Order: sequence, then structure tokens, then C-alpha cells
Amino acid sequence: MNKEQSLALRMELVWWIFTAVIAFAVLFPIMENVEDYPFLFTNLLFIIVFITFARYFFLLKHTFLANRQILKVVIFFLCLPLFAYLVNELTSVRTFLDEQGIDVLVEKLAYENHWGFANYVKTEMYFFGAASLVVTALLPLRLLLSVWRNRNRGTV
Repeated sequence: MNKEQSLALRMELVWWIFTAVIAFAVLFPIMENVEDYPFLFTNLLFIIVFITFARYFFLLKHTFLANRQILKVVIFFLCLPLFAYLVNELTSVRTFLDEQGIDVLVEKLAYENHWGFANYVKTEMYFFGAASLVVTALLPLRLLLSVWRNRNRGTV
């Protein structure tokens, strides 16, 4: 492995650690205050997809994907089912909140903290859900552009 690949893999590891720290910081208050949070995996997936795909969208030249054309094409085609899955999960969250309400999740909190925390849970779920959908829709276009540039111009 040459120096450039080694550096790219180290940067990838740093970004995954950064993603884990952000996910922990966002989800820790929920895990501490909500028993049996039903959307833990979904919420974690939204956060990971958003941070990782946004990074690939803006910093593709500096990632390990930069010169791996086959992997870019594979990710390009995997984004469609991932997008459908994320839409389904966000719809499930919305359905749960419409049918049962956010009160079910935060009913054990003190009344003075109840609405503020309920708003936090709902807002962060919608933010990361919508953001992950946007980057999942845009990343294939960026990857397609990168493959085209590599083939025709020799750049990322």
C-alpha cells in the first residue's frame, strides 16, 4: 500500500470516529431519557448516512473512493434501494408520531422537561432523516460526474 492510500484510509478512520462521536452526542440524551426507544437503529442510520454521504459528496477527491471506479458504480446503484428504505423508515417514524404521538416516548420525564425534550427528539429525527434523503439522492449524481471526469479528463 502506498503512502497516498494509507493516508486516505487513515482519514476514513478519523471520519468514522467523528461520525460515531456525533451519533453518540445526538443519541445519548434520548437513550438516557427514553426507555426502549423504538427508532434507535433508524436514527443511527440517518445520522451515519447523512455524515458519510455528505462527506463523499463534498470531499470525494480526498477519500479512498476517489480512484475506485467500480466501487463508485456499485454505490451509485445501491443508492436507489437505500433511498427507498430511508423513505420507508421516515414514513414509519411519521406514522408512529401521528398515530401514537411523541408523548408515548417521553411520558416518564418531568412535565417541565416533557415538551422541550419531545421537540428535540422529533426535530433531530426529521432533520437527519430529511438530510439523509437529500444526500442519498445527490450522491449518485456526484459519483456519476466523478466517473465521467475520470474517464474523459483523468480527474476526480
